[in-house]
Amino acid sequence: MDWKIYTKGGDKGETALIGGSRVPKYHQRIEAYGTIDELKSYLGLIRDLSEDKEVKSLLFEIQDRLFTTESLIAADSKEAAEKLPKLFEADVEFLEKSIDQMNEKLPELTSFIMPGGHPLASHTHIARTICRRAERITIKAAEKFTIDPLCIKYLNRLSDFLFVLARKFVHELGRKEIIWKPRV
Repeated sequence: MDWKIYTKGGDKGETALIGGSRVPKYHQRIEAYGTIDELKSYLGLIRDLSEDKEVKSLLFEIQDRLFTTESLIAADSKEAAEKLPKLFEADVEFLEKSIDQMNEKLPELTSFIMPGGHPLASHTHIARTICRRAERITIKAAEKFTIDPLCIKYLNRLSDFLFVLARKFVHELGRKEIIWKPRV
C-alpha cells in the first residue's frame, strides 16, 4: 500500500495529537508546534542560503531538535511522551556553547541594533522573531497542558542563538551593523 500525504482526517477542522486524542486545529498545542514548524522551515531557508558549512551543520542539528520539541508538545499524555525522542540539558548547552564561540569573534554590543545589514542576517532576524513567538505560544500552552520545561528553555536559548548568528552573518559578510539611535 502506498503512503498518502493526505488522510482526510482534518477536513472538519480537527487533527490528532500524538497519543490519539483529536483536537481543533486552533488548539494551543497545535498553535505551538505549528509555529515551531514555521521556524524549522525558515531555518531551512537560512541553511540553504548560507555558504558556511559549520553554520549549515548547526542549523541542521537545531532543526532536528525542533522536530523533537514539536513532538513533545504534540504528545497528549505522559505515556505518549515517554515513547518520543527527548530534549536534554545538553541541547541547551550546545546552543550556549555555539553562542559563546560566535560572540568571541564579534565586537562588543553596546547598543540596540536594527535588524538587517545583509539579506542573510535579515532572514535570521525574522527566524528569531518566529522563535520568540513560538516561545510565547508554548509558554501559554504550558499553563494549561503538561509540556516539558526544556522545550521552553530550548526556544529561549535558540532565539539568543539566532540573534548572535545574525550578527555573525553581518560581520563575516563585511557589512556594518546599524545602531539604533532613538529620537529624543
